[in-house]
Amino acid sequence: MATEAFFWRGRRQAREEVERLSNLVVVSGPPSCGKTSLLFQFAFNVALAFADANVIFICNRHKLDSKPPFLSQGIEASSDVFRRIQMKYVNDDEDINKYFAAFHLFDKLPAAVVIDDFGDFFHHKMCQERYNSNPRGRDLAMVRSLALCHNAIAYANQKGSCKLVLSDTYHGDSPKLHFIYKKWIPTIFTIKGDESGSFVLKDKSNSGTNHSDSTKVAKYSIALQYLLLERIVEVEAQ
Repeated sequence: MATEAFFWRGRRQAREEVERLSNLVVVSGPPSCGKTSLLFQFAFNVALAFADANVIFICNRHKLDSKPPFLSQGIEASSDVFRRIQMKYVNDDEDINKYFAAFHLFDKLPAAVVIDDFGDFFHHKMCQERYNSNPRGRDLAMVRSLALCHNAIAYANQKGSCKLVLSDTYHGDSPKLHFIYKKWIPTIFTIKGDESGSFVLKDKSNSGTNHSDSTKVAKYSIALQYLLLERIVEVEAQ
């Protein structure tokens, strides 16, 4: 799977690596592991690879302002490519639902939609109240939104090409929401820290598109306010 799509490896590689990525992707990892930086680098790669394309980056404005993404070395902050990354600030899952419910009305569809910290938009109390105090209200709300996302991206890919990449933050050793994501999102990347202070990005999905006995794993770090790809290696698939 195209682990490289989340890193800067030059203009020539960007298009090929983006096209190899599944249309529906979740990047899941613990807090402060660089997920926002990975997603923003992906958005930049898409905008660079397709000259007439726009990318929608959906996020919470306060969170983004307090923890902005880090760019890879070699990318100029003044690059014109950033003009084609459109920031859309939302507060909760209802804002996300409204956006995707109107997807078919857009004059021009984006080449990619990125949603940072998707699960954080689903507030437990509000979701439970919406579903008649159901203790699983948050899960039900997430399923509804994921179904809308899935259908919108399927529609977009009938017209052209569109990717959806979400990030999810989990606490502890076990990503608890993967059972929900797997229903709608075929490709899940997980991030884990290692003893050196770096992070490892790995495709943990069973999408049916990768029949190889090996998979690519990216080791990266956040150093001197840059997203730094240390190396990509192939490991035996488990």
